[in-house]
Amino acid sequence: MEDLPVHRPEEVRQTTSDLDRLTFQLKPVPPFRLDLTVQVLRRRAINAIDRWDGTTYRRILVVDGRPLGIEVVQIAPSERPRLQVTVRGSSLPPSARLAVISALSRLLNFDRRLDDFYAAATEDPALDQFARRFRGLKPPRFPTLFEALINAFACQQVTLSLGIQLLNRLAATCVRGWDLPGERAYAFPSPDDLAGLKPDELRALGFSRQKGEAIIELARSVATRRIDLDDLEDLDDAGAVARLRTLRGVGRWTAEYVLLRGLGRLHVFPGDDIGARNNLQRWLGILEPLDYDGVHRVLARWQPFQGLVYLHLLLWGLQPEHGKPTAKVRRLGNRMLR
Repeated sequence: MEDLPVHRPEEVRQTTSDLDRLTFQLKPVPPFRLDLTVQVLRRRAINAIDRWDGTTYRRILVVDGRPLGIEVVQIAPSERPRLQVTVRGSSLPPSARLAVISALSRLLNFDRRLDDFYAAATEDPALDQFARRFRGLKPPRFPTLFEALINAFACQQVTLSLGIQLLNRLAATCVRGWDLPGERAYAFPSPDDLAGLKPDELRALGFSRQKGEAIIELARSVATRRIDLDDLEDLDDAGAVARLRTLRGVGRWTAEYVLLRGLGRLHVFPGDDIGARNNLQRWLGILEPLDYDGVHRVLARWQPFQGLVYLHLLLWGLQPEHGKPTAKVRRLGNRMLR
C-alpha cells in the first residue's frame, strides 16, 4: 500500500464548440466510497451546491475568476479505489488541474488515512458497528474556512434542512449561474460576492438580521484582508476557538463546527449540536437526555475519534432505517453516564 495517492495519471484534454474539458484520475487512500463521503458532505439531498445523482458528484469551482464544472465518479471498488475527474469550462486556466485537486482533497479528503480508527473499532462494539456499515467514508471538509463559517451561520438555531435551503438561496442570489446540460448550477459565494450585500437583502432570503450582519462583516473582513482565516491552521484548539469567538456571531457550537468541518480536527465533536446529541443518544440506546457535558463524558471513551463519531452519526441519521442498537451497545451506552 502506498503512503500517498498518485496524482500523475495521463491527462486527456478535449475541446468542444463552447467548452474545454480536462479528464484525469485520482487514487484515494483505501478504503474509499464516494457515495458515503458525498452524503456527509451534502448533509441533505436538497443541497444545490454539492450535487449528487447516485453516481456522479458535481460542483462548480471558481478558479482565476472562471467557473469550472467539476464531475467526480468512482470507477473502482473501495479497497482499490480510483476516481475519474472531469473539469469543464471556457478556456480552462493553466492552474485548473492543481486547483481542482486541492479543492477535492478537502471536499472528499481522499488521501486521509483512518487506519487507527479502524484498528480501534475492532476492539469496541459500538465503533465496530459504524466502521463495518460505513467502511470507506472519509471525513469531508469545506474547501475554505470562509465557507465553513458561512455554513455554520446559516445552520445556527434552525433545522439542518432550513440551513441548507438558506445556503441554496444565497448562492442563487449572489453568484452568477452557469448553465449545464439540463440544469443551472451555482458556485459557493466568495467573500467578494457577499461583501457588497446589505442585511435587508439577506433578510429577504430568510436570514435573521443577526446572521446577515455576521455574514456581511465576515465577508468584508476577508475580502479586504483585515483578517486571514488561514492563520487558524497554526493555532491549537483553544487558540482557534478563542480567535473564532472574536468574530461576530460565533459562539461555542460555531467554533467547534469550524474546527471539525473546516480545519479537519477529527477529535472535535460539536457538543451543542442538538441533532448530533439526539443521534448519539439513539445510537447508544441512552434513555436520559444528554447535555454538553454528558456528550463529552460519553465520547471520552473514543478519543481521539470524537469528530469521526460525529460524521458517522450524521450518515447514520440519513439512512432510511437506522437500526436499533444491539444489546451490547445499549449496555455500553448506559454505563458511560454512570
